[in-house]
Amino acid sequence: MISEKLIEDMKLAMKSGDKTRLSVIRMLRAELKNAQIAAGETLSDELEEKVVAAYAKKRKESMAQYLEGGRKDLADKEKAEYGITLSYLPPRMEEEELTVLIKAQIDETGASGTRDFGTVMKAVMQAGGSRVDGSVVSGLVKKLLVGD
Repeated sequence: MISEKLIEDMKLAMKSGDKTRLSVIRMLRAELKNAQIAAGETLSDELEEKVVAAYAKKRKESMAQYLEGGRKDLADKEKAEYGITLSYLPPRMEEEELTVLIKAQIDETGASGTRDFGTVMKAVMQAGGSRVDGSVVSGLVKKLLVGD
């Protein structure tokens, strides 16, 4: 479970004095605790992954906004936090593996054009879980459905 790994890593970060890692771990633990309270029960491994993936997405979006605003210093901080957060998630699917998954979902849903984009996206995101990045999936689905 991610929460157990976070506790172990928090102890190590405290001992080593790694303030950035410690800060990220504390935020992740808080996010997991809030999700657990909202759910009213202990989170499954899958739900923990979703919470951590959502936190990673926030870091990635913040990084992009800081770069857009010309704040490279803050973007670098977000990038470091994003990297630490990703270390608690399963590895992302490679493009080849993702393409196979998308083609399978297109066949399964009977999708044939852009009007089926949402259906395919939903199916791929459910099948891939936290191992897929929505923006990458979106681009590949468009390419495979439309031939863009």
